[in-house]
Amino acid sequence: MALRIQTNIAAINAHRQLSISDSNMAKSLERLSSGFRINRAADDAAGLSMSSKFVAQIRSLGVATQNVSQANSLLQIAEGGMDQIGNILTRLKELATQAASANSSANLTDINAEAQKLLAEIDRIANSTTFQGTALLTGYGTKSSANTLTAANAYDLDVSGAASHVYSVSYSVTAAGTITIKDMTTSVSQNLTAAAGAATYNFTALGISFKTTGGDAQSTILAGVATDLGTMSVDTSDVTFQIGETNNVNYQISFQIEDVQKSALSVGSIDLSTISGAQSAMTSIDNAIAALASARASIGAIQNRLSYTAANLSVAIENANAANSVIKDVDMAAEMTNFTKTQILVQAGTAMLAQANSSPQLVLSLFGGR
Repeated sequence: MALRIQTNIAAINAHRQLSISDSNMAKSLERLSSGFRINRAADDAAGLSMSSKFVAQIRSLGVATQNVSQANSLLQIAEGGMDQIGNILTRLKELATQAASANSSANLTDINAEAQKLLAEIDRIANSTTFQGTALLTGYGTKSSANTLTAANAYDLDVSGAASHVYSVSYSVTAAGTITIKDMTTSVSQNLTAAAGAATYNFTALGISFKTTGGDAQSTILAGVATDLGTMSVDTSDVTFQIGETNNVNYQISFQIEDVQKSALSVGSIDLSTISGAQSAMTSIDNAIAALASARASIGAIQNRLSYTAANLSVAIENANAANSVIKDVDMAAEMTNFTKTQILVQAGTAMLAQANSSPQLVLSLFGGR
């Protein structure tokens, strides 16, 4: 055995092994104290990248859950206002039924006065039912830009914003012009079905048709001419809530809330001061009640959809957290086992380094022997 005092190879080796064990023990302590397997990029660069994406997704989904809750709150406020308007319409139906009877002729003035105040209250409720300052019952998310349809100076049509998927149409005739109103039973017509967004529609000999608010009647308002073409641009919009972490229609919910003001419900002009007016008002009120019920049903359907959306988001957040945990979190049992091993190695390495440092002292015995 060669004995050297300038270079203690055994001590150098023992020190290197001790440094490795000490570093591993420090990492184990860090993981056990933080609960994370990855505390810096050097621990697992690819894993940290995936974990960062999961964290961003989880936080986005959390905000999306809040968006769903806000959308549901908005709809609850809107339905509450509609409920009160429904009560008013029910009272109006009672008044109209009472006024339509001959034995109430002496009280028609008083009945009509109450009816007019109730109609005013409908508009007040519609305009005061708000969410963060925005009116909900005056056509929330249903406005469209006004456009003009022209063709060789033959006619002008203005399409203005109205309730969801229902367009009110106004027309004017010059001194030399004419407007043909086709019979509503005529099969030659062209219907508009417009999704939210901008679109242009062309009309030929088929003409233009529209659906009246509160009823099922469909009327053709303009007969087309095969050689007289025109275009109409329509731009509609929905209220959109972000319900996911990606800018994609699959991660968004769009909806509209119908306009339930008295004019939109076609009850703004009812007059109960005469028996004939009351009789006519009964039909209008019935249609208004049906239209309001349809609007409330639409809100209910959206709320049901939002409840499933919220449940799906909860599952998505749970799964994303689970996936992120597998990547970033430390297995405490396995890490504690590793810590115990490295702790023993540090203790053994320290003892062996002491032994390696003492081995050159054997050379002194050679000098002492002389």
